[in-house]
Amino acid sequence: MATESTLRTVADSNEFRIGAALDPDALRVDPSYWKTAKNEFNAVTPENALKMGPLRPSRHTYDFADADAIVNFGVEHDMYVRGHTLVWHNQKPGWFQAWDYTPDQLRTFLRDHIHTVAGRYRAKIDAWDVVNEAVADDGSLRETVWSDALGEDYLADAFRWADEVTDADLYYNDYGADEVNQKSDAIYDLLEDLLADGVPIDGVGLQLHALGDHPDPESIAENIERFRDLGLDVQITEMDVAFHAGEAPADADEVQADYYREVVEACRDAGCDTLVTWGVHDGSSWLRSFKDFGERYTGDPLLFDDRYDEKPAYDAVKAALAER
Repeated sequence: MATESTLRTVADSNEFRIGAALDPDALRVDPSYWKTAKNEFNAVTPENALKMGPLRPSRHTYDFADADAIVNFGVEHDMYVRGHTLVWHNQKPGWFQAWDYTPDQLRTFLRDHIHTVAGRYRAKIDAWDVVNEAVADDGSLRETVWSDALGEDYLADAFRWADEVTDADLYYNDYGADEVNQKSDAIYDLLEDLLADGVPIDGVGLQLHALGDHPDPESIAENIERFRDLGLDVQITEMDVAFHAGEAPADADEVQADYYREVVEACRDAGCDTLVTWGVHDGSSWLRSFKDFGERYTGDPLLFDDRYDEKPAYDAVKAALAER
């Protein structure tokens, strides 16, 4: 009797990467979490373990235990591994205070961080989100400790520093720019200028946190196509689908499934071959742990429910991949 195919086997046979963001503690202690990640996904990314804050317990030390656990899990199980993220304005170490550094010292600090982290995983990580969320919602360059000290040049520098120590593909990653809009226009212009200056950028990551208002799949496809026309690969990097709290439709599971299916179809039609969900199952979703978001949106945005049972969204994604 033939064994029913998993999401991973369908993705593999259709040359598509379907992934999930992983938590190291759940990976270590929850057998259902571990088995679901291994059997159902062919791509992984650390949800938080590679961010600067978790990696840097003190000014002169790194703790790679959690990041190693996830990256090595991916390598062991022949998965595509995405690194997330080298440069971000959030989740910095608690001890880090930008005013303790001169601009030159801060530039050295950031360069050394990128060299240390990206260099460590040179043979294991396939793609890096080098810079995360550097553009504000209005399309301007976000004001951060990095831009304040180093100006806009920190973006090009970050990619060049990463390129010095890794063979991984290098991505710019952001939210709210999944469809064609003011922010994605600004990111397009930014990346076009960086590419014209010879900056080594291989792709753009569209997070696609579809929370409440869901971006139009046709516009997502148009957006993917124009970035690909720049010579960039495009990946959906952090997808989840939720509804405004108290406003979920009676058939929410079916609506969610339809949206996942439409996004996968649009993604594939436009030439995108990678989609990562931001968590393994609903119980591990960040929407459960972030109080502000948890109060604003429903907390069941992924392909598996709290008990690791397959949801209609799981079947929809698998069907969308199998149809091609």
